[in-house]
Amino acid sequence: MSDIKHRRLCANGIWMHIAEKGKGPLVLLIHGFPQLWSSWSYQINHLAEHGYHVVAPDMRGYGDSDCPPDPASYTVFHLVGDLIGLLDQLGEEKAFVVGHDWGAIVAWNLCLLRPDRVKALVNLGVPYKPRSREFKPIEFLTKTFGDGLYISQFQELGRAEKSFSIYDCLTVLKKFLLIPDLLVAPPGVEIIDFLETPSSLPPWVTEEELQICASKFQKSGFTGALNYYRAMDLNWELLGPWQGAKIIVPAKLVVGNKDVGFRSFGTKDYVEGEEFKSLVPNLEVVIIDGHHFIQQEKAEQVTNEILSFFNKYVG
Repeated sequence: MSDIKHRRLCANGIWMHIAEKGKGPLVLLIHGFPQLWSSWSYQINHLAEHGYHVVAPDMRGYGDSDCPPDPASYTVFHLVGDLIGLLDQLGEEKAFVVGHDWGAIVAWNLCLLRPDRVKALVNLGVPYKPRSREFKPIEFLTKTFGDGLYISQFQELGRAEKSFSIYDCLTVLKKFLLIPDLLVAPPGVEIIDFLETPSSLPPWVTEEELQICASKFQKSGFTGALNYYRAMDLNWELLGPWQGAKIIVPAKLVVGNKDVGFRSFGTKDYVEGEEFKSLVPNLEVVIIDGHHFIQQEKAEQVTNEILSFFNKYVG
């Protein structure tokens, strides 16, 4: 990865670290929780080899990018604004975009709010979900799954940070690697204590790679990453004007059939049903054999899915 270049750019009022490689049409790679730009290492190298200028930022709150402490600074308007700021700093009118996990949520909202800046989108693992007309997300999720749901536990400022601090950052990252079921802890148990530490790592990630990420979280802490969840209700309030709006950008969803998120929350039926396709009219869906971190677990296959889609819109 020595030929991947690194720099910091001022975007939307914060400093963001980016990793970049290649020349050609711009591709933005947007990571999720709890990862960094480096989760895209395979895609950065291979997309660059195929004639793209690839940029993978550490998102707001992560790694070597700025980490504002206030959860209200992590709405989708801030996060989309960061990406628009990056495009402006890079001198690009439009970009191809790939998102994973929270990065996919940000990417859907980028397409919702600024479709004029996106050529085409490939999202991994997370479909575009319509805004509920009646319920704020945290109220609905807690009512449905209880206080032990990880998202519910993440709401209180400092709670998850305190429970995470019992472990070193490397162990925290390992605990989130292989999640067999929906993250709901028993009553009185913190989610990080409930998660098991895997005895061995999956073949798609090394101890050294995880340790590099852990060293970044050791410096930044986890508050920025957790603040994405803490802004969910505020996002709901702010996105009211876009109730019922459609995603008009050409989009492709690639999801692992063993991803806990795909098998929970009614996601599988939604992805395979008609409502999703009505909200994203120009949509392709590809379900592959894999789990949550498919950009690493199935790196070659996912990269081929990205290339085959973007190549149709080059020029």
